[in-house]
Amino acid sequence: MQKVIVYGSKYGTTKRYADELSNKTGVKAFAYTDVHNLTTYDKILYLGGLYAGGVLGLAKTMKQFSINSAQTFIIVTVGLADPNIQTNTDSIKRAIANQIPIEIYRKAKIFHLRGGVDYQKLHYKHKVMMKLLYNKVKNLPPEQQNAETKALIDTYNQKVDFVDLDSLSEIIAAF
Repeated sequence: MQKVIVYGSKYGTTKRYADELSNKTGVKAFAYTDVHNLTTYDKILYLGGLYAGGVLGLAKTMKQFSINSAQTFIIVTVGLADPNIQTNTDSIKRAIANQIPIEIYRKAKIFHLRGGVDYQKLHYKHKVMMKLLYNKVKNLPPEQQNAETKALIDTYNQKVDFVDLDSLSEIIAAF
């Protein structure tokens, strides 16, 4: 059975997870920009960082390659949102459904992992987006703030790392 790990990572957190999955499974991991043919693989595990409501590289990967019906497709998102909060995962799943063909979405196994952020390393565009979001939520009355907005307020402009490499066991079992 041919397997592959493909990832989209801008700042390195998703790549850390991909490298750890590669080490634990013995399956090679490739950046989505370096993969040119997925048709020969039976199982494809795609990890993508969450940016502005989308999974980095996922749509481009799906447009570039045809996935056949016999293949197993696993999608793993990596972001700041806590995957233990149902509204977060619902929102992420809607974003995924908008990025890939519905037949792939319906049969894909989807997992969510927490990532991290180092505001000092963000590109200008992402710094501006985070600042706008922070300015929007910091003035919300406390009763309108949820766990995510409170976490954003508490960690804004800091280095935060929620990476948990021990959380990969369920993904490895599915792969």
